[in-house]
Amino acid sequence: MPRTYPCLWFDTEAHDAAEFYTSVFPHSAITTVAHYPDGSGPRAGQVLTVAFELDGTPYVALNGGPEFHFDEAISLTIDCKDQAEIDHYWSALTADGGEEGPCGWLKDKFGLSWQVVPENWDQIASGDPERASKVFAAMMQMKKLDIAVLEAAGRS
Repeated sequence: MPRTYPCLWFDTEAHDAAEFYTSVFPHSAITTVAHYPDGSGPRAGQVLTVAFELDGTPYVALNGGPEFHFDEAISLTIDCKDQAEIDHYWSALTADGGEEGPCGWLKDKFGLSWQVVPENWDQIASGDPERASKVFAAMMQMKKLDIAVLEAAGRS
């Protein structure tokens, strides 16, 4: 079966982004850095791609130029085992120019969208329609998700 992985397009920040992401996630590392070859124009010698892994999942960051930018049409999801993990990733990814969004969404300092959610979200938010509606209403009031508040809404 073929392996799939995301390629993230940056202007010139691919290496900085890979260093940042690998500092945030455990068991992560930059695996390969490739440069634009001689004769490739004004970017010759600059970083072209950076292959890296976040907790074992492969990614590639590409310095492709200023033509394209991230938007919310795609996001990366982080399933967190507890509130401490949610707090860690939320804090790290919104630092230094990142921005909080609604309902567990954020953008990091490079403009990449993330969803920071509890790994048991399906259990918290599912069940009978009335319960699901209460959890959804509580979530709509939040930026960073609060597991205890969401679970309490489901019990009310």
